[in-house]
Amino acid sequence: MKIAGINISGKKGTVKTPLVEGKLIADFGFCGDAHAAADSAKQVSVLSVSSIKKMKDKLGDKITFGVFGENLDLEGIENPELPIGKRIVFSSGAELEVAEIGKKCHSGCEIFKICGKCIMPQEGIFCRVVKSGKVKKGDGFNVL
Repeated sequence: MKIAGINISGKKGTVKTPLVEGKLIADFGFCGDAHAAADSAKQVSVLSVSSIKKMKDKLGDKITFGVFGENLDLEGIENPELPIGKRIVFSSGAELEVAEIGKKCHSGCEIFKICGKCIMPQEGIFCRVVKSGKVKKGDGFNVL
């Protein structure tokens, strides 16, 4: 299991920009991301690579990491394996806890305009940051 993508944006409801490395801040989120906020259950959003691949098969090349507004694209995990309360522990020591599954979409969202359908309401995993640390594309993780 590894990090396939790290993405942030300065504005909610927009496609996120890919990064090679990001800094997770405890009880806040990714440094520089619009969704980062103290005491929020949606500090970091996660999608499985398999969820993204299903959409890519339907919609083609316009589907890339970050297009659904997710912060992390995780390879080797399926959404049912990440129920509320599970922890994602990265090789760097940074740690997330699953707080919510799914969400209500923003109206007029840039993501919907690009894709026509968003998978975050059903397949998005939202986490709070339990332990700070840097994470890099390719880093391993475990689910506890």
